[in-house]
Amino acid sequence: MEEGPVEGEPFFGLNRYHIALAVLGLVIILARWLPRLISRREPAAAPLMILFGAGIAVWLPDLATLPDPRETPLPWELASELTVIVALFGSGMRLDELRPWSRWRPTFRMLGIAMPLTIFAVAFLGVGLTGMTVAGAVLLGAVLAPTDPVLAADVQVGPPQEGAEHPVRFTLTTEAALNDGLAFPFVYLGLILAAEGLNPGAWALDWLLRDVIYRIALGTAMGWLGGKALGYVLFRFPADAALAQTGSGVVALAGILLCYGSTELIEGYGFISVAVLGLTLRRIEKDHHFHKRLHDFSESIEHALTAALLVALGTVLPLLFRDLTWSQIAVAAVLLLVIRPAAGWLSLGRSGLGWRDRSIVAVYGVRGIGSIYYLCYAGSHMEFVDEDSLWSLVALVILASTFLHGFSVGWAMDQSSEKQGARALGSAER
Repeated sequence: MEEGPVEGEPFFGLNRYHIALAVLGLVIILARWLPRLISRREPAAAPLMILFGAGIAVWLPDLATLPDPRETPLPWELASELTVIVALFGSGMRLDELRPWSRWRPTFRMLGIAMPLTIFAVAFLGVGLTGMTVAGAVLLGAVLAPTDPVLAADVQVGPPQEGAEHPVRFTLTTEAALNDGLAFPFVYLGLILAAEGLNPGAWALDWLLRDVIYRIALGTAMGWLGGKALGYVLFRFPADAALAQTGSGVVALAGILLCYGSTELIEGYGFISVAVLGLTLRRIEKDHHFHKRLHDFSESIEHALTAALLVALGTVLPLLFRDLTWSQIAVAAVLLLVIRPAAGWLSLGRSGLGWRDRSIVAVYGVRGIGSIYYLCYAGSHMEFVDEDSLWSLVALVILASTFLHGFSVGWAMDQSSEKQGARALGSAER
């Protein structure tokens, strides 16, 4: 007597895993293809992938078996961590020229003024509007403060040796490359507050010396040393058979993992180290064609990981949004429409940017994969009272940010002085 199919398994030997892979591939293709039918642009792919993922969860619940990040944060943490470090390296690799140093003035103002202002304002709203604990509110500010190097590619500079380093793109690229690592001290601050309470006399000096000064400096030094060492291996030794001549882009991923892992082992900030790794490596034999190959290889990995994570996030949105409240919706709206634009605009005073460029930099602080990583990291190290509220709010901000920035970025960049100057030049030539 022949046995029928195993209960719960589809016919033809297929299982949920195979179907999920096929659906994932179809969703990513559609999300990349559909925007081109309308505007011939791709920035809308990110919100579409999240929506398609949510649609899978609603219409095909048997396929939506991904672990809840609130209960099982480790897989989400590892996937988002790898995506972010590859993106940070790519951001550093894109920059053809770092000088004159005056072009960094807007970046330093965004990192040193806008980001702390954003963290403080979001933490204040977290306590005042949603009733979070101080520790949870500080963590919320740290999680949502950094802009995302993964989803902000459409406002960043072009690949190596292709130029397009307009001040707006340069500022947004360098900000995204560095502020993920610089947000880490505030994540630790949230963890310290959760463990030790509001008693700064017991932990403030240790936090400042270890989590702020030491770990930032160590991450920077490790990235610089790693970039120099990797450049020597790739381009200089052996001189008659340099590794760069092989065209193997996998070296980029190997170098990223080595630099990041070794920095974390000695308790430096790995996010800072891989960004500095990309910046340093790009300065070595900067006209060599291998730089573009390294960038393109790492970008391909970044895009694949990002697409899978966005669809995965969409599938768990129905779970995360069960605890969503009107006060959390208000916080998300105020962050994206008021806090980030206002903090950016104020910090860029006397930065040398015109009002149009200043506005674009202030508004386009995309939130995304980095926020997922930080929240998973905190959740895997300590159980927060506000964890469900944190996840609901962060998921909403990511969704809203991808829509707001994804659908408007093409128009916004057309309004920058980069495009305005090109149009004026074209009119003069005609």
